[in-house]
Amino acid sequence: MALVNPLDPNHDPETKKLAEFFNETLGFCPNSVLTMQHRPAISKAFINLNKAVMANEGRVTSALKRMIAWVSSNATGCRYCQAHAIRAAERYGAEQEQLDNIWEYRTHPAFSDAERAALDFSLQASQVPNTVDAEIKERLYKYWDEGEIVEMLGVISLFGYLNRWNDSMGTSIENGAVESADQYLGKHGWEKGKHDGSRY
Repeated sequence: MALVNPLDPNHDPETKKLAEFFNETLGFCPNSVLTMQHRPAISKAFINLNKAVMANEGRVTSALKRMIAWVSSNATGCRYCQAHAIRAAERYGAEQEQLDNIWEYRTHPAFSDAERAALDFSLQASQVPNTVDAEIKERLYKYWDEGEIVEMLGVISLFGYLNRWNDSMGTSIENGAVESADQYLGKHGWEKGKHDGSRY
């Protein structure tokens, strides 16, 4: 049982309409959003921010954005968001080799140097204390423009919010997310943890 129970998907019609976005990204409306509905202004603002952050305006692909989200969530330890990010990366066309080897992105040949710079940026920006420095800036500027870097940090920051929300809430994880996490992350020890529905 989560700290606060998610509400029915029909609780707030405006949230329900906006949440159709998640049917594409995940195949379901996440319990995190259903919990945010306790204050519909939050659920609606969150979905609109999510849509803006995930819009593709440069060369940062939808799949790379979800891998950036995974690295960020892995750094903070949020298993709920790790599962959601890897599922969305899969649904947005990440290469099978990348999905199977996301843990080894720094050394595996399935990842380009540009992708490694983006994923290292995600790792450094997600740590506490923050470790973004001149070296990662130089690497980012070698491959990406300023607008693309803003898109990346938008993803990292969005998942900073989600990591805190879902780990504090103990949000119950959905079956679809569990399936993807078991497939791609299970071999490295991923498990539901506090998100199995019985923490509180």
